[in-house]
Amino acid sequence: MEKNVDIFLYGKKYSVPESLTIMGAMEYAGYRLVRGCGCRNGFCGACATIYRIKGKQELHACLACQTQVQEGMYIATLPFFPLVKQVYDINKIKPEQQIMMQLYPEIYACVGCNACTKACTQGLNVMQYIAYAQRGDFKKCAEESFDCVMCGVCSSRCPAGISHPQVALLARRLNGKYLEPKSEHLLERVKEIAEGGYDKLIEDIMNKPLDEIKELYNTREIEK
Repeated sequence: MEKNVDIFLYGKKYSVPESLTIMGAMEYAGYRLVRGCGCRNGFCGACATIYRIKGKQELHACLACQTQVQEGMYIATLPFFPLVKQVYDINKIKPEQQIMMQLYPEIYACVGCNACTKACTQGLNVMQYIAYAQRGDFKKCAEESFDCVMCGVCSSRCPAGISHPQVALLARRLNGKYLEPKSEHLLERVKEIAEGGYDKLIEDIMNKPLDEIKELYNTREIEK
């Protein structure tokens, strides 16, 4: 029989198979996951989780769908963190340093503690991309933050109250609209879609059995 480990979900003790992820262990323990479960493969950021190991002081951050349970793990999920999300029209703002000062002035209160980087579930250098944003270097900020899944764990540890994912998203939008070269083939593809060129193909795929759709996905040609 598979070995079990003792974990604590929201303070209550459970014995679960050691091979399970935190998300799997929660369902095994009887929790019905309505929020905070997303894609279940570690890319959507919906299942942000914090935990400590019994007897140790360090607080860890992770995604519940990709982190295996450990003996003595005290777990609490963080399916939503109240980030500051400013409203702006991307067509009316420009890639200038002043826009960060106007929309996210709290980034200039960064104390350099690096708690955001240490907490990142994707291992990103969060403090560095905030430094790029401070200097108005949106291209570098966009590149450094490209793999952000918007889980919000970095912001939950920030003493300056910075909404790092939203800062990064603004940088990527500015970079994509104003700084990166225009992708002509993408514009052509969008036009084809808008004109209905793929409606029949999409309808055919939607009418296929699920197993056949999975096979098409797994054997698709991937561009290098």
